Amino acid sequence: MIQTNYQLFDFLDFNPELNEGDSLWRACRPIAIEERDGDIYITVPFQKQNNSNEITPDLTEARKNYLLRLSAYGDKILRVSMEIGDEVMETSEMLQLDSRLGKMPLTYDKKQEEWIIRNLEGTKKSVVSFSEPEIEWWSDLQPAPQETIDIRFFPDGKHEVKISAYDMFSPARHDAFALAFVERKGKAARATLSFHAKADECFYGTGERFAKMDLSGKTIQLRNQDAQGVNNRRAYKNIPFYLSSENYGLFLHTSSFAKFSLADHSTRSAQIMVNEALIDCFIIGGETPEEILFGYRQLSGFPSMPPLWSFGVWMSRMTYFSADEVKQICDRLREEDYPCDVIHLDTGWFETDWLCEWKFNEERFPEPEKYIRELKSKGYRVSLWQLPYIAYTARQYKEATENNYISKSEKKIQGASNFSVQDYAGTIDFTYDKAVEWYKNLLKELLDMGVVCIKTDFGEDIHLDAAYHSMSPDKLHNLYPLLYQKAAYEITKEITGDGIIWARAGWAGCQRYPLHWGGDSACSWDGMAGSLKGGLHLGLSGFGFWSHDVPGFHGVPNFMNSVLPDDIYVRWTQFGVFSSHLRYHGSAKREPWYYPEIAHIIKKWWKLRYKLIPYIVEQSEKTTRTGFPVLRSLIIQHPDDRTCRHIDDQYYFGDNMLVAPVMNAENKRDIYLPEGKWVHFFSGEVYEGRQWLRDQYVPLEKMPVFVKCGASIPMYPEDVCCTDQMDLSKTEYIIY
Repeated sequence: MIQTNYQLFDFLDFNPELNEGDSLWRACRPIAIEERDGDIYITVPFQKQNNSNEITPDLTEARKNYLLRLSAYGDKILRVSMEIGDEVMETSEMLQLDSRLGKMPLTYDKKQEEWIIRNLEGTKKSVVSFSEPEIEWWSDLQPAPQETIDIRFFPDGKHEVKISAYDMFSPARHDAFALAFVERKGKAARATLSFHAKADECFYGTGERFAKMDLSGKTIQLRNQDAQGVNNRRAYKNIPFYLSSENYGLFLHTSSFAKFSLADHSTRSAQIMVNEALIDCFIIGGETPEEILFGYRQLSGFPSMPPLWSFGVWMSRMTYFSADEVKQICDRLREEDYPCDVIHLDTGWFETDWLCEWKFNEERFPEPEKYIRELKSKGYRVSLWQLPYIAYTARQYKEATENNYISKSEKKIQGASNFSVQDYAGTIDFTYDKAVEWYKNLLKELLDMGVVCIKTDFGEDIHLDAAYHSMSPDKLHNLYPLLYQKAAYEITKEITGDGIIWARAGWAGCQRYPLHWGGDSACSWDGMAGSLKGGLHLGLSGFGFWSHDVPGFHGVPNFMNSVLPDDIYVRWTQFGVFSSHLRYHGSAKREPWYYPEIAHIIKKWWKLRYKLIPYIVEQSEKTTRTGFPVLRSLIIQHPDDRTCRHIDDQYYFGDNMLVAPVMNAENKRDIYLPEGKWVHFFSGEVYEGRQWLRDQYVPLEKMPVFVKCGASIPMYPEDVCCTDQMDLSKTEYIIY
């Protein structure tokens, strides 16, 4: 659709010709309030509007009343929900309520000018206002504004989050609606809710957003896609959660396609539009971003702790094609003293490349169980690639289709991969318990052999014109990666004892099943910068663990065959060492000896990675209990420092390390040191914070890393070839 710059068309998705049977219904003043079982129900009438971009009431239609429900969870979270046509999901796969997060009863005080909702301790949670704007009449050029709804929320009893009641130019020209829904041909189809945005308000999160730190001025499409890189609007991981600099977060509890307009269609409003006849959102208050993120995790789940070996180096490429090839690489890594823990086999371990049948090609990988056991004896664990689509030519096709383990479609659909020559018959139907068990059994055979991790690739797209067992495809599409990753995680944990996957797609709740990586980035400075931006926003969306393909996935400009520059390999390695997990992967050779001019530099950084593992483990354990991700935007640590609101090329690595990757061929960058005293991790030089270090030259073998003065950093004192050789009781603490 061509952009019109009118909210009705560009955000609420009315056709500019107004010929698709859509009609807008706007909320009016509430007319009743009551308490039921500790929740507050507010009766809200809606008035139909005439079919025009000039917003005027259609008084030929009677108003329709709906109930707006307020529920309190703990002392910092308010749930705001309204059933217009669809029923509120009291529970869902997205929700995993913390046992400490109890439902708190609400009560109300009804006055003429306002209704005040409080908890039983007397803390104010919401106010419904009926006060009239102050008027001094002198002209009837424009009519008075229509009736509207004016509600303010106080999720933590302190910070106000108010509905955007009067976001308009004139009574007929609106840039946002406080609360409204759209009927299509007489049936409620989508709904919108808007909150007032301050002129200097900043917004973060919404998933793995490859964008500047402050998302104000952007409209976000909450619809997962194969992003095909990390430098565009598409996203593998859309999370229906945003964080505001005004001390609140909002979790839109839905799996339907939706949008956030964050001070974009109107700079006065943060707007939600969801493609279902239902509003269900949690407003989370708090004094700090971490406190709000903690509240979001209390609703949707905390990350679990990955195993120790996962923090070592992972070696991969697209792809290894034989056991002999892998053995040569593993042996050479040990011979040349490169520490490494995981060998990942990508698309080439099957009978036919990309034809996912969960079975080794035993000509190229003979006796796979014995082979995996031999690798483990040398300190290597094996990770395997696969995807959730069944090809027509797959050996499982007949069984899967006859037993309804995959979606059913009338069409033959071309494959869901940029690289695959396969046609896919359907998507594994994780809404069907028997299909889930079938899929788990496919993985169990591999895990029983000794495989330790499944790469749950893809899952961003499903067959939308197909039928699924217990959910419509439009509601399943975004939720699919959660169901897919949960199944793989559960069977891996059951068989191996270690809870881990390697996943690309995401939705609310996926943070429970680590870990996720940043997709198919370009081997370029742009790719590196885009990857970091995505990781920072993902950390502001509830995720604790995140990785990326070092040193980028695909070549530039030749996707498969461009030569990877040495400096990008080094700089991306440095970035990877200071990430929660470190995996080499891409469309060409990734082993360090293919880059002889810099191989000695790479080895030093790998060895440093293993020395840092005690610190990474310490910070990872904290991540599983708090709102902190391992890799953190500066705003999480310094919410009151306005400079930090906009920095997207530096980050905290845990509590005590500040990392400033070099992302250019000039070996220079500006570095911002926030408040406090900082010690250079390598040189020991001390700096005062709240200052910029401008145009700093950084030799290729160096990297700007700073430690909080006085911090105690746990380090491993010995060189090892893998984590099997580590005894964490030997950890030494270095005070900076």
